[in-house]
Amino acid sequence: MAIPTTRAKECADISIDIEKCNGCGLCVSVCKDFSLIIEDGKVKVSKTPLFGCIACGHCMAICPTGAIEIHGRELSPQDLFDLPPKESAANYEQILSLFQRRRSVREFLNKSVEPHIREQIIKAAATAPMGLPPSDVSLLILDGKDKTRAFAQDFANYLEGMKWFVSKWFLALMRPLWGKANDEMFRGFVKPLFKTYTEGMKAGENLINYDAPLAIYFYGSPYCDPADPIIAATYAMVAAEALGLGTCMLGGVHPLIQNGKKAAQLREKYGIKYKSREGLFVIFGYSAVKYRRGIERTFANITN
Repeated sequence: MAIPTTRAKECADISIDIEKCNGCGLCVSVCKDFSLIIEDGKVKVSKTPLFGCIACGHCMAICPTGAIEIHGRELSPQDLFDLPPKESAANYEQILSLFQRRRSVREFLNKSVEPHIREQIIKAAATAPMGLPPSDVSLLILDGKDKTRAFAQDFANYLEGMKWFVSKWFLALMRPLWGKANDEMFRGFVKPLFKTYTEGMKAGENLINYDAPLAIYFYGSPYCDPADPIIAATYAMVAAEALGLGTCMLGGVHPLIQNGKKAAQLREKYGIKYKSREGLFVIFGYSAVKYRRGIERTFANITN
């Protein structure tokens, strides 16, 4: 039985050119669905796969003779490309330098992000690993300060009707149900966030998405691995840093637009197709500030 996504309900088809197959078995070694076997010195499609071909493309990508083609689940041989030479890839020091230079930027120049830069960011983000192909991550693109400001205003108006969510009586009611950690988070973070967002917009100060010249919301479908939108957003953020943009992840919007009739209306207005277990807004723009030092970060715990 095929693993369903919003984009594919059936298994992909595996085609094998026996004349091209040299029986090396590389495809078998990388197929974790057990869709391929070696028989009589040639690769064949197994009759007992785990799920059926999910179109990860590993077999096509590793075959030295081009003997395998996958069709279906949004994949075809036309999607293959030659890997860039290893020498062209960034080394560890370069990658670490890029990561260390990145800081969360919320102050932007009054300058648009060029369309070709935006497309480069999206192209890089699309290479992110996913729980299951084809990717069920969707993007909402707010291109221009007017659009990010309009979304922020709509979101602030939505929060005005949600203030009961952080009221004393509601938090007192919910504390025994969702526990100490959630209670502390709501009282110490979510409640002040409501006030900051709504009162800021009334005063003409956009503290929701900072009037960024570009914002992209990464979200999933009900079938999506919860990690997928977050990984794609991270790739986008790193790519933007490499392209000379400042970036910032915004975690305060996504959780608040998932449930309820008004949330559904806001999602519909902006073409957000699904509720999503995880999602993330990332804002982009040319930084109006210049940081001179980095800050060392650590993990909470490392156990060997």
